[in-house]
Amino acid sequence: MKLLLTGLNHRTAPVEVRERLAFEDKSLPQALDDLKRRPGLLEGMILSTCNRVEVAVTADEQADVESAVESFLADSRHVERAWVTPYLYRFDGPEAIRHLFRVASSLDSMVVGEPQILGQMKSAYALAKQQGAVGGFLGQVMDRALSVAKRVRTETDIGESAVSVSYAAVELAREIFGKLQGKKILVIGVGKMAESAARHLRRAGVSEILVTNRTRERAVAMAEEVGGRVIDYEYFEDAVPEVDIVLASSGAPHFILTPDQMRSAMGKRRNRPMFLIDIAVPRNIDPAVNKIESVFLYDIDDLGKVVDDNLKGRIETAKDAEEIVREEVERMVVRLKTREAAPAIAMLQEEMEIWRKGEIERQRSKLGALTPQQEEAIEAITRGLMNKVKHKLFSELKRRSAGLSGDE
Repeated sequence: MKLLLTGLNHRTAPVEVRERLAFEDKSLPQALDDLKRRPGLLEGMILSTCNRVEVAVTADEQADVESAVESFLADSRHVERAWVTPYLYRFDGPEAIRHLFRVASSLDSMVVGEPQILGQMKSAYALAKQQGAVGGFLGQVMDRALSVAKRVRTETDIGESAVSVSYAAVELAREIFGKLQGKKILVIGVGKMAESAARHLRRAGVSEILVTNRTRERAVAMAEEVGGRVIDYEYFEDAVPEVDIVLASSGAPHFILTPDQMRSAMGKRRNRPMFLIDIAVPRNIDPAVNKIESVFLYDIDDLGKVVDDNLKGRIETAKDAEEIVREEVERMVVRLKTREAAPAIAMLQEEMEIWRKGEIERQRSKLGALTPQQEEAIEAITRGLMNKVKHKLFSELKRRSAGLSGDE
């Protein structure tokens, strides 16, 4: 059996590529069903976030897994395979296990140590199990990945010292405006990252937070959490000239703020500076808006660059976490290879039981009539001898299997 992970992330693909490859939540069940039907694939899981799209699968040894997964990605996202291939990375075997452990532990995130990715991975795994796409080899690896992430957070300070994209937004806002006291913010969309950014901005001193969303009930819930006020989604454009900061995080599949809209808003503001934060994937704000005077637009990749500057002091913590991952990968590889010896052990057990019973039958003519007690004694003696032989033999098989592969 083969384990392969194929994907792209914020390091290998720009945001415009990631947004084309990203899966909407509602499309994931069908995508998993499609993935399962690909020839040779046995299990599959899809992790899709604003910063990565990854497909982990197990497959028959003879299957062309790389081709199957790449074709799946191209077909399901309606792009040419040749277009997407240059952005992809591929890991198999122990390297795939290592990558999954690092992702779960937030060592591969744009913001090392951020907690959201673990929740996203748990959700992806739960959905794959619900769809019957995971249940064996990959399931064992994922169970361990979640345990490794917990160990990393328990034994290191990586979660304590984590900077975040939302905090990077506050730093940029301070650079543009200086003090944030008296500033107003409009939040479009109600995702976790938007809520986190709104909380940071509130603590930094913004005076008023307006919240809007297509589903008003969700906007009301978020407004209560961040101490904001709800405005109707249909009229949010009217509020843009009144605010100093716009945080866009909606699930709209198209731009909701265009250059024409922003020119109109800036005219009403008499060109007072405005900070636009677009953390949505696909993006909510047309990048051309950045060319308008006094408008400062940052998307999620721009915030990532700011975050990178804040990560330098966390190298030692990450090293400790990487050492934990290394140890856990070695243990997982040994465990899985020992598991591969199970069919051979089961076959030998069956053969040895046949030998034992055969020898008893061959000796019956010499033993004559036996009492029930004597029959039990022969059973106990022969089983005891076989168990002693099997224990030593099978322990050695399991130990040696850790250093072998395939049919060896």
